[in-house]
Amino acid sequence: MNDHWALSNAPWLDSGPTSRVLTLLSGGGEEARVVGGAVRNALLNLPIGDIDIATTALPEEVVRRAKEAGIKSVPTGIEHGTVTLVVEGKPFEVTTLREDTETFGRKAKVSFGRDWVGDAHRRDFTINALSVGADGVVHDYVGGLSDIAARRVRFIGVPKERIEEDFLRILRFFRIHAAFGAGEVDRDGYLACIAARSGLATLSAERVRMEMLKLLVADGAAAACVAMADSGLQQTIVGGVVYTGTLAAMIAAERALDLEPDAMRRLAALAVAVTEDARRIAARLRLSNSEARALDSMGHRWWRLEGMDEARARRRLYRLGEGPYRDRLMLAWARAGTGADAAHWIELARLPQRWTAPKFPLRAADFIARGVAEGPQLGHVLTLAEDAWLAADFPLEPGLLASLADQAVTRLTRDPKP
Repeated sequence: MNDHWALSNAPWLDSGPTSRVLTLLSGGGEEARVVGGAVRNALLNLPIGDIDIATTALPEEVVRRAKEAGIKSVPTGIEHGTVTLVVEGKPFEVTTLREDTETFGRKAKVSFGRDWVGDAHRRDFTINALSVGADGVVHDYVGGLSDIAARRVRFIGVPKERIEEDFLRILRFFRIHAAFGAGEVDRDGYLACIAARSGLATLSAERVRMEMLKLLVADGAAAACVAMADSGLQQTIVGGVVYTGTLAAMIAAERALDLEPDAMRRLAALAVAVTEDARRIAARLRLSNSEARALDSMGHRWWRLEGMDEARARRRLYRLGEGPYRDRLMLAWARAGTGADAAHWIELARLPQRWTAPKFPLRAADFIARGVAEGPQLGHVLTLAEDAWLAADFPLEPGLLASLADQAVTRLTRDPKP
């Protein structure tokens, strides 16, 4: 099967760096096409990110032509047929058509070929196997065009076989559906993913992390996570209980606040009830240090933010800082349930936009002047004074500050700490 469809209104294809690469690698008996996600997104009228090129030209020929044209080439995966060309500052991953000679997961042995049909059948999903040449004609050998029209994510060929080639395709199935699909997930693919779920244990944490974080920020993340939870896949990934209702509430909260989707917020909503959950997930997914800190912060006594008035919220904002305050508050909001007062939560979440926490005005010198010696006692009295300053709602009047300092020194003498 080779269905054709003309891709119209594609200036990125007709001119500019993409056109230059296609022209460079076509002719002289060779052909080049844009493949994969760029074609899919163009047909769905979605933003186009990276543009990948497939070609019949061997890697050495790609490098030779690039050199003659004065284009930088980087052998990013030349043993697998991939060369990156940099044109006008934009990178293009160019890969020679391939065919598997032996298949065992990501370490499949490949040989270079010239068969566009065979190359399409090597790919994962029908909507990712489309290609388009400089003439705008979309080539479809696997039924991807009809699946694009139906917003259906379907494995190429037998789902079980595609999954066994790389078990990461289980997660990619749900992630691609969340981003580009509509309605229920494809049943044959879904059942194959369930049957093969033990294969997830063979994947590196880094690869799982990458797919999960992409899935969580997709438009259809809530429904995809429900499907994964119903099959037991989600619990396998995070190693504990999942809360799909809280995830849906977090997504609604982000939209109410006009915030961009945030993977850590959504991961916390899905799987973090206490800090122990955050630490387990950080280890299982090999989160970065900043990601792990964000997850841990959200899980730390988020329930104490329920029922806050604005005075208490200001103290929390002062202690946590704007980002952690907002994210922990949003987790508390998402977990508050359907009876939550959305207007009140929104008001608290937008507190940093109308109020900036002042700096604590008392300094070590204020207490040294009152006879407190440098050392641990000085740190303790500063803590006592800061706590009292917060409780008094951030006063800045000199007389009141002096009184707070005196009271802190008095408390220190009553309750000295090393």
